[in-house]
Amino acid sequence: MKKLVFSFVVLMFSAFMVNAQDAAQQQPVNPNAPEITFDKTVHDYGTIVQGADGTCEFKFTNIGKEPLILSKPQSSCGCTVPTWPQEPILPGKSDVIKVTYNTNNVGSINKTVTVTSNAKTSRVVLQIKGTVTAKPATTLPEKTGDQGAAPITK
Repeated sequence: MKKLVFSFVVLMFSAFMVNAQDAAQQQPVNPNAPEITFDKTVHDYGTIVQGADGTCEFKFTNIGKEPLILSKPQSSCGCTVPTWPQEPILPGKSDVIKVTYNTNNVGSINKTVTVTSNAKTSRVVLQIKGTVTAKPATTLPEKTGDQGAAPITK
């Protein structure tokens, strides 16, 4: 009986501690905090040729009441490089995050860039997708067999 009571007390104490930690980690939401909205969160390249320009832009707007500050966006792969504004984006203003994908490798594209900021929604995932096809083989023009031509002499 003592073990049962002791186990019950330990279980209740553990539940109380976990609940207290969760409450301590939740911060009150700032009603004036910046809010980030994107025109699109997915860019589909469709089918592009190997070596083509793999740059696209994700336009966003700060619809909040305080300046928006972006942290370094993280790409899912070294072949995807994001470029973002370093200065705060004022309320009502827009800017772009440029994403450049290295199109040297043939195959499917399915990469993400995670944007972290001080916005109410602190993390937004942007996605690029498509297919890179091999460059067509380059051929030289065929030599015409002009039999009647004579060399030019001076």
